[in-house]
Amino acid sequence: MGQSVSIPTAASVAGMQEAVKVKTIPWYVWCFFAATISAVIGGVWDISWHKSIGRDSFWTPAHMMIYLCGVLAGLGSAYLILSTTWNQRAPLRDTSVTMWGFRGPLGAFIGAWGGMAMLVSAPFDDWWHSAYGLDVKVLSPPHVVLILGILAIRLAALVLTLGEMNRAEGDLRRSLHRLFLFIAAMWLGGGMGMFLERISRNFMHSASFYMIIAALPVLFLIAVNHASGARWAATKTAAILACTSLLFLWIFPLFPAEPKLGPVYHKITHMIPASDFPLLILFPAIALDFVRQRTRQWSLWRSALVAGPVFLAVFVAVQWPFANFLISPAARNWFFGTHYVPFFVSPEADYVRGVFTQVEATAVEFLAKMSLAFVLSVVSARVGLGWGEWMTRVRR
Repeated sequence: MGQSVSIPTAASVAGMQEAVKVKTIPWYVWCFFAATISAVIGGVWDISWHKSIGRDSFWTPAHMMIYLCGVLAGLGSAYLILSTTWNQRAPLRDTSVTMWGFRGPLGAFIGAWGGMAMLVSAPFDDWWHSAYGLDVKVLSPPHVVLILGILAIRLAALVLTLGEMNRAEGDLRRSLHRLFLFIAAMWLGGGMGMFLERISRNFMHSASFYMIIAALPVLFLIAVNHASGARWAATKTAAILACTSLLFLWIFPLFPAEPKLGPVYHKITHMIPASDFPLLILFPAIALDFVRQRTRQWSLWRSALVAGPVFLAVFVAVQWPFANFLISPAARNWFFGTHYVPFFVSPEADYVRGVFTQVEATAVEFLAKMSLAFVLSVVSARVGLGWGEWMTRVRR
């Protein structure tokens, strides 16, 4: 009895190979993820170094970690752009953009700019310290250039991850989604770091403090929520940021340190954490996710009118009383860390004395600024929704 034998065609063989092919996260996504981690660790280490030791050399380990971020991003971007431009069969060519005659993923161009900005800031920062000594503020000119470069690289990591995530399905998409939320948390942390001097515990009863919250976390978390499409994306992002901040708060004081610059107002024996106990952004993030689950089909402006004020109202409700606790003696322990004070901060400073800084001169000014904060929360939410909508369409 005769039997027919089916001989697979080249097309069917290629289809079967594609079916069994294991898809993994691309190397360049991991490269930018490593750059992000390097900048996060280096950044908080550098701030802690300044608070505990002072700036004794350009070649501190913290600085090397920071600039490793620029090197990784620069090399990764250069390879992606040049290989995609010169190789007509490059796998990313069809999902790339063209700029100044070069071709490559959008994130690679953003990362290239960020890497160059970081590397330019290095000699600028070294000269600045030689000319003016220890920084008295976070936002010195070279630090602004550095921070913008770092944020650009984190944005590049976000865009590259989004491009892959929006083209992927199944397990690969879920893995990329987790990376997306982590990078988003680090981007938010970096953005908040620019306001480090205005969000410390002594400012938590000022309207200016809540205006910062209305401007940045509202915008970014609602964008992440919209771009992700997952039910609790903002909550997970806020939780990742809080856990990371707590680890730094608890780990750095385990290492010995001693000031090398004067004046020394406080005896330092161990590293001072880079920042205070994390803000309670997790609670309004939960409220934001809850609201968005019920308003996702609304128009963007209508959704923003609810989401922004809800976020800010919940944050005020939890952070205001918690601030009272943070300035009390009860919070001066290893868990909350309010007893850690940089060596150069005057004993007369509100931050050291445990009192709230009066930013607004009158109750009328306070109420006016708080009202403006709620208006700002609506605008930030609307901008965040627009940005999140753009992120859902990122494919390149």
